Amino acid sequence: MMSTLPLADLVDLFLRFLMLSLLSIGGAMSTAPEMHRFLVAERGWLDDAEFTTAIALAQAAPGPNVLFVPVLGFQVAGVVGAAAALVGILLPSTLLSLGVSRWGAQRRDAPVVRAFTAGLAPVSVGLVFATGWLLSLPFIAAPDHRLGALALIAATMAVTLKTRLAPIWMIVVGATAGALGGV
Repeated sequence: MMSTLPLADLVDLFLRFLMLSLLSIGGAMSTAPEMHRFLVAERGWLDDAEFTTAIALAQAAPGPNVLFVPVLGFQVAGVVGAAAALVGILLPSTLLSLGVSRWGAQRRDAPVVRAFTAGLAPVSVGLVFATGWLLSLPFIAAPDHRLGALALIAATMAVTLKTRLAPIWMIVVGATAGALGGV
């Protein structure tokens, strides 16, 4: 659906990703449900398939987890959209992370710093779980793919929890299952 957006919409895209940057505890992927709500449900700039495909494409590519953000922006508004989304998601969190990490390193043994660090772990897990759920819904909702998708999700969770196998191998299995029509 790549199209040129009016300047006001580009600014809105930038500001939305700027705000999401400050909520992206655990990485940009943790804000994917809100990105989906904004880009698909609220604005209609992308559909479910385009959104999911952008994330799958970016996750399959080598590099940082945040690669899906410029792909989403590109799908919405080309190169300018990719830049708006990427700068928006990176700028505040980068500046905040630098400041907080310097402050926290100097006070790492303080009870408030230790409590804050321990409290962020379950928040990160919950946000990543919500993202996984959102990305699985189109497959679970399709009757032809429901059992295969649920089996693949269950197997991935079991392997992740029980082994130290690199995630790339689970991606390869999932891609193979999809290519063979299993999911």
